Amino acid sequence: MKTFELNNKQHIPAVGFGVFMIPNDGPTYDATLAALKAGYRHIDTAAGYMNESDVGKAIKDSGIDRQDIFITSKLWLQDYGYENAKKGIENSLRLLGVDYIDLYLLHQPYGDYLGAWKALEEAYEEGKLKSIGISNITVNLWNQFKDGMKVMPAVNQVEFNPFVQQRELRKVMDENHILLEAWYPLGHGNKELLENPVICELADKYHKNAGQIILRWIYQEGVISLPKSTNPERMKGNIDIFDFELNAQEMEKMRALDTGKPTHNPEDPANEVRLSQLKIHD
Repeated sequence: MKTFELNNKQHIPAVGFGVFMIPNDGPTYDATLAALKAGYRHIDTAAGYMNESDVGKAIKDSGIDRQDIFITSKLWLQDYGYENAKKGIENSLRLLGVDYIDLYLLHQPYGDYLGAWKALEEAYEEGKLKSIGISNITVNLWNQFKDGMKVMPAVNQVEFNPFVQQRELRKVMDENHILLEAWYPLGHGNKELLENPVICELADKYHKNAGQIILRWIYQEGVISLPKSTNPERMKGNIDIFDFELNAQEMEKMRALDTGKPTHNPEDPANEVRLSQLKIHD
């Protein structure tokens, strides 16, 4: 598996396996084990997914050394604020059954964000979190929060795919040496994306499927991707992207697909109200 170097010299696998919306108590355990068997070494979960315990069990039962698996998790809004965040971090460590988490993110940009970030910084300094980062942060939100941060985030996990290329955000993140990480890299099964003529033409040329073309393009853009599938064959296919390379002209054709219209707007006040009302349990 290829990796990217983070701004703190840690290395993160270029393609990870996301477990968003996979239920706990069995399905996430099975999916994580299957992903690890397929060759994934980066598992992306979150307190808000309510399946950290299944991820932890699967990693333990996989027989793979802990140091060879990169775990990402995220703090949910109910645990924002300094004191609550300290407890939330410990809860993630407990549910995952690990002594450290490779990357820990603030999941949503609302509430006592900087209080929570302070707790992440302390856990980072203590070695409980090897890297810390942000998620769903726009340029405006970055400008709002950045001056309250002592430790520079390593990653910003946002919606990213050929239709949603986050160009302005990428420039700002690049200036601060923060890598982008893509959720919905395949557009959440968006038929219009997966059947786009440019992508399908490249798939025919390279004898790959549309998803593999998209994930290869994302990799060449220097963005981490987190495709999700519970189908073992599709899991394998989503990391079978390192035996070909798109040329400069093809990369430009893919860049021309940008609509500049994400499906999720973190700055929408309605999102803050809705997400703040969601409570998770362990």
